[in-house]
Amino acid sequence: MNKEYLECEKYYIFAALIFIAGFYGGYTMTVRGGLFANAASANMVLFAIAIAMHKFEKIHVYILSFLAYMLGTIVSEHCGLLAKKIGRLRWDTYMIGIEIIWVILLAFLPSSVPDLVYQLSINFICAMQFNTFRQAEGIGMATVFITNHTRQTGSYLTRWIRKPYELTYLKKCARHFGMILCFFLGALTSSYFGQYLHTKTLLIAVGFLIVIFIDFVHADLYIEKDRILETPRGH
Repeated sequence: MNKEYLECEKYYIFAALIFIAGFYGGYTMTVRGGLFANAASANMVLFAIAIAMHKFEKIHVYILSFLAYMLGTIVSEHCGLLAKKIGRLRWDTYMIGIEIIWVILLAFLPSSVPDLVYQLSINFICAMQFNTFRQAEGIGMATVFITNHTRQTGSYLTRWIRKPYELTYLKKCARHFGMILCFFLGALTSSYFGQYLHTKTLLIAVGFLIVIFIDFVHADLYIEKDRILETPRGH
């Protein structure tokens, strides 16, 4: 059954991506300015708080963060169509390649570069990732935050308790909980190493991304060459 899914739809890919997203979140919170750069929701709350408490000097940060996230989604939509016309590699592969280059550049920027540059860059990257990777082996999954995974873990756990013979519920519960755990481990890793490596901490994420990129290129050029125009589920 697993063979019918494209490489970019495999669960272990999603687990690795959400680990990286958690890594980014821990990094921007502890090393770069205390802004949660993975999702728009938390920063929208901070935006509202800044207005309510008359801290107008920070409002532009939250507005730019929101716009960067929206722009990342728009760009990924257009690039996905363009990559399909080229037909050599999937957009998923190009996106990971772009992310590798971008994150390496961020890791080697001078420490004097404003935190906002890092925050907006990661906002943009996470938005592209979130919009590109949508389903893991037929299960709708986000790769940049865990709100839905928390809900789904509780929901499928309840269904399995009611119907213990339905092992599909238990499997889905475990899959979503696994995503939560990977996100946590990513944040834990970057928060720990950020104390010692500072901006170079991002190179740890690059290592994971390179492994994914090589896997994707191999799939596109060899294993799934005849399926290169096939659209991943969820799109």
